[in-house]
Amino acid sequence: MAESKSGVQISTKAFFQALLIIFALMMLSGILTWVIPSGQYVRVEEPGRGMVIAPDSFSYTDHPGLPVWRWFTAPVEVFFSADGVTIAGVIVFILLVGVAFAVMERSGILSFALAAIVRRFGEKKYTLLLVLTFFFMALGGFFGLLEEVVPLVPIMIVLAYSLGWDSLTGLGMSALATNVGFSMAVFNFFTIGIAQQLAGLPLFSGWAPRVVLFFAVYALLALFLTRHAKKVAADPRRSPVFLEDREEKPRLTADQDLVADRDDPRLKRAAIFMAACFGLVLVLVMLFSWIEGLNALAMPLSGLLFLVGGVGAGLIAGIGKGGWKAAWEGFLGIAPAIPLLMMAASIKLIISSGGILDTMLYVASGRFSGTSPLVSALLIYAVTLVLELFVSSGSAKALMVIPLIMPLADLVGVNRQIAVTAYAFGDGFSNMVYPTNALLLIVLSLTVIPYNKWLKWVLRLWAIVFPLTVIFLALAVAFNYGPF
Repeated sequence: MAESKSGVQISTKAFFQALLIIFALMMLSGILTWVIPSGQYVRVEEPGRGMVIAPDSFSYTDHPGLPVWRWFTAPVEVFFSADGVTIAGVIVFILLVGVAFAVMERSGILSFALAAIVRRFGEKKYTLLLVLTFFFMALGGFFGLLEEVVPLVPIMIVLAYSLGWDSLTGLGMSALATNVGFSMAVFNFFTIGIAQQLAGLPLFSGWAPRVVLFFAVYALLALFLTRHAKKVAADPRRSPVFLEDREEKPRLTADQDLVADRDDPRLKRAAIFMAACFGLVLVLVMLFSWIEGLNALAMPLSGLLFLVGGVGAGLIAGIGKGGWKAAWEGFLGIAPAIPLLMMAASIKLIISSGGILDTMLYVASGRFSGTSPLVSALLIYAVTLVLELFVSSGSAKALMVIPLIMPLADLVGVNRQIAVTAYAFGDGFSNMVYPTNALLLIVLSLTVIPYNKWLKWVLRLWAIVFPLTVIFLALAVAFNYGPF
C-alpha cells in the first residue's frame, strides 16, 4: 500500500470547481466593463487617511478600452498593481502554512497533541466545542483577526475528526467562528476602526450594543454547530461531506491512538515548543494589529512563526531527513491554491482598469435619495455586500465607500454610527461566502470541502444571522444609536 502524502492535498475536483466559478466571475467583470459607462471620482490626500473620495466630484470619462486579452492576463498583472505586495504576501503565507503542517503531521506531533485533548475532553467534547467557538469568535470580534487563524484550521479539522465530527464542524468552530466575530466588529480596527476614523467618529465608539449583538450571534452559532456536530456524531452519513471525509479522515487520524499511548519525551518537548510558537503568533499578531504601521506585518509574521514552530517541533520530535520530503509534499499539496488566489484578486483589477468601479459607486449612492433612515442603512448594507464581490479588502473598501456614504447618510438622516455599522456587517459576513475572497479560498484549500457544499451549509446559518443584524439596525435607527 502506497504511503499517503503529508500535509494538505487539494483534490482535482475541488480545484477545478473553484477554478470554473472564479473564471466565470472574471468573464462577468470583463463584460461589465463593456456595458457600464466609465467614470471617475476625484481623490484627495488627507493626513492619516490616505486617498479619499471627494463625494461631489464624479464625472463620466472616456472608456479606457480594456481589451479582452487583458481579462486573461489580469491574474499576472495583479502582482504589478497597488495590491501586488499584499497578494504576494498571502501566497507566501499559505505556502509556509502548507509546509509547516506537513512536517507536523509526518512527525506525529499533531496526533500526540490532539490525542491528549481528546482524552481530556472525551466526556465533555461539546463543552470544548463551545469554548473553542467563543475563542475564535473573540479573535475576530475583539482583535480583528481573520486570515491569521488560517494556520490553526488544519489542526481544528483533525480535532473534529478525532471527536467523531466532520470537517464542516472543524471549519465552523475555527475560521467560520472567527469570521462571525469579525463581522460583529466590536473592536475590529480593520473595519469599524478605519470606518469610524473616516466618518469622524470616536474610535470604537458605540461598542456596548455591539457586545450585546456579539453574544446573541455567538448563541446562534453555538446552537448551529452543536446541532450539526451531534447529528454527525450519531450518524456520519448525515454529513454533507461524508464521502469526502471518508477518504481524508483515515489518513489524518490513522496513527492517533498509537501516538497517544506513547510516553515519548521528544514528542512532549516538540508539542510544548509548537504550542509556545503558536501562542507567540497570537500575541504578536494581536499586538501588531493594534499598532498603526505594523498591522501589515501580521500575516507574514504569523506565517513565518508558524513555519518555525512546525519545522522546529518536527526536528525536536526526531523527524530527521523525512522532514524534507514532508515539506516538499506540503508545498506541492497547497500550491494549486495559488492560481485561484491570483484569479480572485484579478476581478478588482479588471473592473478598476475598465473604469467602472467608480461608476458602480456613483450609481449605488444615487439610490439613497429620498429614502428613510432605515432603508438607507439597509442600502448601505446591500451596497457593501455587492462591492465585496469585487473588492474583498475591508480597509480598501472603507477608503472607497465611507467618504461617499457619510454625506449621503447625513442628507437622509442616517446616524453616522449606524451607517458605519451597516458597512461593517456587509464587509464581514460575505468573507466566508464569496469565492472571490482569499480567506475562503485558503481555508477550503486546507480541507476536502467542495465550495458548493460549503455554501449550502453556511447559508443556513446566514439565514438566521442576517435577520438578526437587520433587527439590530432597525433598533439602532429607532433609538438613534450614536454618539452621532
